[in-house]
Amino acid sequence: MSSTSGKRQSPAVVIMKRELGTYFTSPVAYIVTGLFLIIAGILFFATFFLQNRAELRNYFSLLPILLSFFIPALTMRIFAEEKRSGSIETLMTLPVTETDVVTGKWLAAFISTAVMIAPTLLYILPTVIFGKPDAGPVIGGFLGALFLCAAFSAIGVFASSLTKNQIIAFFTAFIICIVLTMIDQFLIFLPAQAVSVLSYISVNAHFTSISRGIIDTRDLLYFVSITVFFFYLTVITQQNERR
Repeated sequence: MSSTSGKRQSPAVVIMKRELGTYFTSPVAYIVTGLFLIIAGILFFATFFLQNRAELRNYFSLLPILLSFFIPALTMRIFAEEKRSGSIETLMTLPVTETDVVTGKWLAAFISTAVMIAPTLLYILPTVIFGKPDAGPVIGGFLGALFLCAAFSAIGVFASSLTKNQIIAFFTAFIICIVLTMIDQFLIFLPAQAVSVLSYISVNAHFTSISRGIIDTRDLLYFVSITVFFFYLTVITQQNERR
């Protein structure tokens, strides 16, 4: 009896494993990951060979824009497909809470996106062999990438929870992500009072700070806040649909 209860897993973990199983058997996931690695590789090696600089700065500077597109592509089906097929209704009749469901799906999305960017760790090798990169920006860049994946995954899961249509889910998440990423590019057109507020909600500003090797708790708190906020919205959305 105690052995059985010791092996019992939480509903969130079970859902996460199911989603990961679906992810790793889906051709779409491999296509999205492959395209991301091709584009990221072009950006990195263009800097490496054409500009003759052994550094990751160019890759990190464009990473928020890349992930604004590719993470919504990975997460667009996570709720929408189940809503379309009706299997979400079966799932919600099981003894699970909305928080369990959202936690499992968000964890699966986060792990999937982390796996997508993991091969780019190999870019460190040529920079070390042919250059002398500072460890701080390299560590900060990849740490910031994980926080970026967590926040954008939460946005993607939220967008997917709103609709049965995967394309609508993709564009909803993409618009939210790209606006948060690019908003600091338009600060010069805004009055001074709005600049400080909008610069704080800019994903790019916080990620750039971390990718320079400056680990400020305010930047980390920003990404945690974005993640928690959209996670909470997704739970609320599911609770409203269950009533």
